[in-house]
Parts: sequence; structure tokens; C-alpha cells
Amino acid sequence: MKFADGISRLGTETAFEVLAKAKALEAQGKSIIHLQIGEPDFPTPKNICDAAIRSIQAGDTHYTGAAGTPETRKAIADYVTRTRGVEYTPDNVVMTPGAKPIMFYTILALLQPGDEAMYPNPGFPIYESMINFTGAKAFRYL
Repeated sequence: MKFADGISRLGTETAFEVLAKAKALEAQGKSIIHLQIGEPDFPTPKNICDAAIRSIQAGDTHYTGAAGTPETRKAIADYVTRTRGVEYTPDNVVMTPGAKPIMFYTILALLQPGDEAMYPNPGFPIYESMINFTGAKAFRYL
């Protein structure tokens, strides 16, 4: 099977490798501040767990619309309008399972071979990989 040329430009997400190293250091008694995968260092609060369980028991176990549920998108738009002083509507909100997918979609939509794009450093290693995947040239800043 022949893979697309772009696959050779796609790197790996090393954050989980760093997490494994950090966990090994913790097992040795070292104090570690975790910044590698963007996951909180506390358990999910009970009220959120309880709400998730109620939702599952109520049958909310199917796909939602690609942009998220209308109710949640409205709540987010209302919050952003209230806290940022700029009017937003649910049509301005797209929900994703984390930031990386929407960043990748945006990079795919905007970059072409030969373009140049900056990405933050420190930042997630996958940013550079996503830019390179498009054939654009990635530049670190900071």
C-alpha cells in the first residue's frame, strides 16, 4: 500500500512520552508539576460525575451535531458575550474534543505548501507537525 506523501511530514505527539517520564520521576519520590498533556491534577468534581451518570442513564449516549448541542453552544455564546463584551451567537460557537482537532482543521484550511506559519514554543510538539503536514514551513516563536 502506498501512503500519501504528507504522511511522512506528520510527527508524533510526544506529550504522553513526557507524561510517562514524569510519572516515573514521581514514583522515585520527585515532586513534579505536570504541564505536558493539559490535564488537571485533581479528580473530576463529584457534581460533574453525577451529571454525566444521570445523562448516560437518561439515554444521552448518541452523537450530537458536529458543532455541539444547541443548548451548550448557546450557553457558551452567552458566557463569552457576558465576559468579553462582544456579541456572540450559537452560530459563532463550535465545540470540539479539545483544542488540537480544531487547530488542525484550521491549519488544513489556511495553509498550503510554501506558506509560513509561526507556532508557540513552549507549546505542544504536534503544532509543528500539523504545519509541516500541510507542506508549509513552521517557525517557532518565543
